[in-house]
Amino acid sequence: MKKFKTESQKVLDMMINSIYTNKEIFLRELLSNCSDAIDKLYFKSLTDGISGLSRNDFHIDIKLDKDNRTITISDNGIGMTASELEENLGTIAHSGSLEFKNNDKLKEEDINIIGQFGVGFYSAFMVAKKVEVISKAYGEETANIWTSSGVNGYDIKPCEKESNGTDIILYIKENTENDTFDSYLEEYKIKNLVKKYSDYIRYPIQMEVTKFKPNADEEGKQEKYLEKDTLNAIVPIWKKNKSEVTKEEYDEFYKENFFDGTNPLKTIHMSVEGAVDFKALLFIPETVPYNYYSKQYEKGLKLYTNGVMIMEKCADLLPDYFSFVRGLVDSEVTLNVSREVVQQTRQLTQIGASIEKKIKSELENLLKNDRENYEKFFKAFGLQIKFGIYQSFGAKAEVLKDLVLFHSLKEDKLVTLKEYVENMGVNKDSIFYASGKTVSAVKSLPKVEKLLNDGIDVLAMVDEVDEFAIKFMGEYDKKPFKNATQEVSVESGDVKEEDKPILDAIKDALDGKVEKVVTTKALVNHAVCLSSEGEISIEMEKVMSAMPNAENAMKVTKVLEINENHAIYNKLKTLFNEDKEKFNDLAKVLYVQSALVAGLEVDNIGEMSDLIINLLV
Repeated sequence: MKKFKTESQKVLDMMINSIYTNKEIFLRELLSNCSDAIDKLYFKSLTDGISGLSRNDFHIDIKLDKDNRTITISDNGIGMTASELEENLGTIAHSGSLEFKNNDKLKEEDINIIGQFGVGFYSAFMVAKKVEVISKAYGEETANIWTSSGVNGYDIKPCEKESNGTDIILYIKENTENDTFDSYLEEYKIKNLVKKYSDYIRYPIQMEVTKFKPNADEEGKQEKYLEKDTLNAIVPIWKKNKSEVTKEEYDEFYKENFFDGTNPLKTIHMSVEGAVDFKALLFIPETVPYNYYSKQYEKGLKLYTNGVMIMEKCADLLPDYFSFVRGLVDSEVTLNVSREVVQQTRQLTQIGASIEKKIKSELENLLKNDRENYEKFFKAFGLQIKFGIYQSFGAKAEVLKDLVLFHSLKEDKLVTLKEYVENMGVNKDSIFYASGKTVSAVKSLPKVEKLLNDGIDVLAMVDEVDEFAIKFMGEYDKKPFKNATQEVSVESGDVKEEDKPILDAIKDALDGKVEKVVTTKALVNHAVCLSSEGEISIEMEKVMSAMPNAENAMKVTKVLEINENHAIYNKLKTLFNEDKEKFNDLAKVLYVQSALVAGLEVDNIGEMSDLIINLLV
């Protein structure tokens, strides 16, 4: 028995147990090697002028033998001589495919070599206790068999084989407490692994599968029979020209591969040539995945290289604010030795930047040309767009600002910030907004009523993140955002000197609930309203108070504004002079009214009810 040419046990143990984190990828690695072997022979036929060889004649076969616990994977590619078996399989981390890949002539032909590191073959030992490789090189008379049980070394001997190519025979391990190796001898498992990892290898991957005759016998049983099937799709849909793929084919591919029962709202098919060449097929879902707004949701695109799936979820290809996008990227990126992780993040950064730009462009086109579907998209995923502005502290505002929609109270519909500015009317300076749980709640706010009466539009901010996001934006088209309940100047009347004690007395009666009490002319029908001063609004405080460590959150500076043109102001003056107890009761009731309108919780509803009764009798 020959020893491996490198430190056998230590290196092979590392290859098998450390480099690969997922046992099932052994099939992907071996099928990729088969594809490379076929490509080498096809390339040889082109360069050496060999006649009688057609790409349609090449194939890869899988055979399962449960009784003998073997999986045989065969190709009719270029095969290996005894010396090539010695060189390629006897030296761990030697890659014949890598040497072949560096041939400049490959660039002139339609050849895709997958293997690069010469360690993928050894992933077979993750599931096999012994491996045999029977190979006959093209044009040679003799074949050879390479046999190894792993760390102890290998043997190479002459053997019989009719045609060129290679058979890899895996003797599958027995089950253990942690691993069920039997599953790799099941048809369904092999079919699933081919579909998952190797669906787009360019040569047919064939296997005999169990089928049933359509007509049942007298006992109602259907007769089984075996038939050779091609397990892989071969030509990836994303490598076809857009003109060759119908909408129905895109939709079916999406539903089958991303487990969604509805068609995608938008399909994006990309082919990019530049610093990094890649193809991408992206889908914007119509409906929100059940776990999308939870910690369990994992963003990312499938990453393929030359049609072989390397990563199920490559998060680096999508920014968080476009994490709703599903799809895949196929690019010949540089991989690490296990082919499970991309080695150079710079390549992913370049691909990700192109994808981000494309998604933004497609969403802008959808907004411009198909408003109904854009609004459907925004109702599903608009929250994520707003979070993108907030979580980046406004750094991504330039990318996302024209994608956000808010409800216009004047127009009574969703509008973009650009549309708000274009239709400002009498208001030429600021973008007014107000926050609340619902559009109707925002519309009922006292100061909003005044602005709408004056012909000024107000945007309703009904998501918790809204106000935080626009705070980081600061402005749009050089127009600052102004909170209708906070930023509007208080139009104080001429309070007589003798009335100032009234406002102080109201503040005292409220026992620290407000920082200031003022009169205003900025209300129409409402008697009072609650506003705030400073950077923190009432709505922002409510959101922060619901967060963990809320005791450390910034507190709002509340101001109670009293409509000096309302009869209630005269009532307060009268009670101040005649009945201080009822004066205090009315002050508390007015505060509760303003707090309820502002959407704040009231501490003691029962006490307020009693106060109202006392005022009525």
